[in-house]
Amino acid sequence: MPRQASLAELGRPLSDLTFVVVDLETTGGSPATAEITEIGAVKVRGGQVLGEMSTLVRTTSPVPAAITVLTGITTAMLVTAPALDEVMPTFLEFSRGAVLVAHNAPFDLGFLRAAAQSCGYPVPSWEHLDTVRIARRVVTRDESPDCRLSSLAALFGSPTRPNHRALADARATVDVLHGLFERLGNLGISTIEDLREYSARVSPAQRRKRHLADDLPTGPGVYIFRDGSGRPLYVGTSRSMRSRVRNYFTASEPRTRMAEMVALAERVDAIGCAHALEAQVRELRLIAQYKPPYNRRSRNPERAVYLRLTDEPFPRLSRVRSLGDGVTYLGPFTSTRAADEAQAALLAALPVRQCTTRLTPRRPTAACVLAELGRCGAPCDGRQSVAEYGAVIDAARDAMTGDPAPVQDALGRQIAQLAAQQRYEEAGEVRDRLAGYLRAAARRQRLAALTRVPEIVAAAPTADAGWDLSVIRHGRLVSAASVPRGIDPRPWVDAVVASAETVRPAPGPTPAASVEETERIGRWLAAPGVRLVRLEGEWSWPAHGAIRAAQRFARPDDSHDPVWPTS
Repeated sequence: MPRQASLAELGRPLSDLTFVVVDLETTGGSPATAEITEIGAVKVRGGQVLGEMSTLVRTTSPVPAAITVLTGITTAMLVTAPALDEVMPTFLEFSRGAVLVAHNAPFDLGFLRAAAQSCGYPVPSWEHLDTVRIARRVVTRDESPDCRLSSLAALFGSPTRPNHRALADARATVDVLHGLFERLGNLGISTIEDLREYSARVSPAQRRKRHLADDLPTGPGVYIFRDGSGRPLYVGTSRSMRSRVRNYFTASEPRTRMAEMVALAERVDAIGCAHALEAQVRELRLIAQYKPPYNRRSRNPERAVYLRLTDEPFPRLSRVRSLGDGVTYLGPFTSTRAADEAQAALLAALPVRQCTTRLTPRRPTAACVLAELGRCGAPCDGRQSVAEYGAVIDAARDAMTGDPAPVQDALGRQIAQLAAQQRYEEAGEVRDRLAGYLRAAARRQRLAALTRVPEIVAAAPTADAGWDLSVIRHGRLVSAASVPRGIDPRPWVDAVVASAETVRPAPGPTPAASVEETERIGRWLAAPGVRLVRLEGEWSWPAHGAIRAAQRFARPDDSHDPVWPTS
């Protein structure tokens, strides 16, 4: 007679488990530097809500203005709120014995673990689920463009709209969780053990191709997956190529499209590099060259968008794809929408004309409604001379290339007015517009500063006390080497410079490399411990430029168009 499976072997049904769905609002993106401002949690079991918990949390420092605009939580609201050491015992009791659920769980659990530790409690080892990770396996791109909470809440018909407040977002996450569970049930997944196995599923076809990584080098470099005809499918980079490529054949690679790519791959080529920066740069160049179908980013660097001031008696802002020398521009932007938002920010602060007609002082034309609204000086009908309009353009040029204070002040006043009227959503839109403008101005200033330099030789310390050397000319990496520990690096510097690629700068803001390559180099140069060995020319940017302002206005979750660090 066959042995009957025990309850433990059958697994724990999802319908029998108690889940605590939690969401936090914080003053920043890292528990090392930020604090919790609000906790919202919903306890559910078998599809039924058993209880809710919601509380503001008093902080030890003021709430940043950008966070207030995003969440509506002000410092004044937290003055009478309970402190963290009063809130944590309640939450720990509320969640005791339950499976924690969060949307992007590493963020929330990181803050909760840090909070428990700071309050003197043992750090809990919560069993948890991440609705983002589950959704990436269950929801197709045709159904939802991304796995943001707002997108998934709309997809699953949640009556609660996420609004960056903890309890509302937790309630929306409950609806998303139940929607995901319903789909998982249709796939035969009824226990939490089934769910974990499903999330870590690896096809036999993936496992059979593990041998493709066997002969790869262990050092830094670029790897290229190719199909049977040699066509590049995917280009990647790693500090240890063999280890990274092996991950594509294990459960640690959750992306569905990577499983499709591995199924087509017949070989993996490797290009060894001196250090990680060289590998990153080579990866960008190969992606731009081959445009592999399974690489989503960096495939079309030529599609960058810029805003430029036209060359005519009465200049205006024009959106373009390429630039020559000697033009005033803003950007690059990753999309036309981002460029339009930045243009709207500049036009809200300065009365630059918005019509597209080429104007001349010799042929006046009728003014549009913007002149009557005071948003344009009407150079079209002669009310504003070339010299008078030139003063407006000079101010716009300074805001684009130097101090963005006119734009920042004008939109800052608008944000304050909207926030005072409790129109937080509109204030957030203006704040995002301003942040986008400042990011673009900061990128322009960083790029222009680095691409002007004929040659930089820099050294970064390695983990084993050696040095990674890089030679950069006009923003392009032209030579690289890694000096082992205990070796005098000076002869290596001479050798790496002597063997460097010759660069003849082309017209435009990035004369020798793509924008992404120059930005990667800029972040590497700004990393802790990197030293300038040689510098030809001058490397500087405006003291009152956009870089510091962009960092101050950036949200904790900003990941696009990153501003380089200032260290």
